[in-house]
Amino acid sequence: MSDGSEAPVASPWRWMLGGAALYNWVVAPPVLLTPGTGPTDRVVAVLVAGFGLLYALVARQPARLAPALWAGVLGKLGVLWVMVPGVLAGRTVAGTGAVLAGDLLFTLAFLAFLLSRRRAG
Repeated sequence: MSDGSEAPVASPWRWMLGGAALYNWVVAPPVLLTPGTGPTDRVVAVLVAGFGLLYALVARQPARLAPALWAGVLGKLGVLWVMVPGVLAGRTVAGTGAVLAGDLLFTLAFLAFLLSRRRAG
């Protein structure tokens, strides 16, 4: 609940953040539910789902929780930095490039949201 001191956050940003949460929740379960998936991949999937929770919380209270989204920017940039070379070399599971493209788009959207709030404030 806002005390009225914060500027309202436009609905499109809330939709984008909710979409990011849903995106992470769609990506994580197949990894968790696939037989034979190693523990490292399962841990990564749990972290992806956890970041989805972060995005959902920010979507509910963007004015208050916006700074927490920097964790999402750092996480997605880290994933891109680690995974893109493997995709380019053809050493990843099919579909990884598409998932990373989504991560890149959400990273850019997060930065647009955060930087627009900085200019407005």
